[in-house]
Amino acid sequence: MAHLHVCSLAKVPEIVRATGARSLVTLIDAGTPVVRPSEIAAERHLFVSMSDIVVAIDGHILPSDAHVAALLDFVQRWDRTAPMLIHCYAGVSRSTAAAFIAACALSPHSDEYEIAAAIRRKSPTATPNARLVALGDRILQRSGRMNAAIAKIGRGADCFEGTPFALELH
Repeated sequence: MAHLHVCSLAKVPEIVRATGARSLVTLIDAGTPVVRPSEIAAERHLFVSMSDIVVAIDGHILPSDAHVAALLDFVQRWDRTAPMLIHCYAGVSRSTAAAFIAACALSPHSDEYEIAAAIRRKSPTATPNARLVALGDRILQRSGRMNAAIAKIGRGADCFEGTPFALELH
């Protein structure tokens, strides 16, 4: 069974070693230094530069359709023979949204709320970025169900760093 793992930037080396992940998605502010672990081949690392915002703010990169399209293209090319790790700076918002979008795309017949509820059970700190989820919902033609699922699980617990977790894909 394929697994998506989610963590903060600080935990990337540890989670790659512990899980055997061979694909990596980085969603982080422009200019943040990210060192790709040697276990991850360059072509298996997607770097998406965006800010963790839901409305436009000068000097920041608002998540866009192009960001979600790049994520979807990358995860749909994943062979699922080894885990994929998705991270952002804190492992709370962008990465949890990306994992939710990826799980919805890779399990098209799964219920959106069941996926969101699994994220909440596994990570009490997960607070998926609402803009990324809304973009994913529209692109995947989920008719607002992804947005509703994330609204239903609510905001995660306040933290400085999110609780790492894994999702099993069905």
